[in-house]
Amino acid sequence: MTRLVALSLVAALAACGSAPVGPGFYRVERGDTLSKIARSNRTSVQSIVRWNSLSNADAIEVGQVLRVTPPAGTVTGSRGDSAAPRAAPAPEASRGTADTPAAPAAPITLIWPTGGPVIRGFNGTSSKGIDIAGNAGAPVVAAAAGTVVYAGNGLRGYGNLLIIKHNADYLTAYAHNSALLVKEGQSVAQGQKIAEVGDTDSDRVMLHFELRYAGKSIDPARALPPR
Repeated sequence: MTRLVALSLVAALAACGSAPVGPGFYRVERGDTLSKIARSNRTSVQSIVRWNSLSNADAIEVGQVLRVTPPAGTVTGSRGDSAAPRAAPAPEASRGTADTPAAPAAPITLIWPTGGPVIRGFNGTSSKGIDIAGNAGAPVVAAAAGTVVYAGNGLRGYGNLLIIKHNADYLTAYAHNSALLVKEGQSVAQGQKIAEVGDTDSDRVMLHFELRYAGKSIDPARALPPR
């Protein structure tokens, strides 16, 4: 189940480009419904909801990337639920509109994940987080306690990426690291060193930091302390 959640979160994080989706995934187009997508991929609505951890089957969005075949190792049974090789999570398209926060504020207490000045702020469209300048190898720490649900480099534009899930609603993401020091499934404490600042998939050394509520990007500055 953790792997399914991680795949869904990684797909939700994507904010760059409109590259073709990988095998086993489908990008939602205008006019699509979940039942239409299920029929065309010879599977069931319930399976797509389960594989993508969707809370509302009627809330899919244009450009959203959905898994339409089961991850490897999934126990099958219902129509169309045949096993398929695990593909790298596919990015969503950026449609030029800001993600709508699912909450008016971020009731989560974060600490700064690394030192250094903010060189790019959040705008919800071209920047779904903040960029923090730093020196190569500088420590990156967990902004809050949680569980690592993704550690890898399978998402183009993010380099070496960590995603930490803090509770049922909130997660944070840490991109462009030179080294990842924790593994998927590992519990981390607030302030624990989890990575080192780098420039993987970036043209400069920095940490790209995102805060998500129910899969929607919100401004990390709303939850980070002033400094």
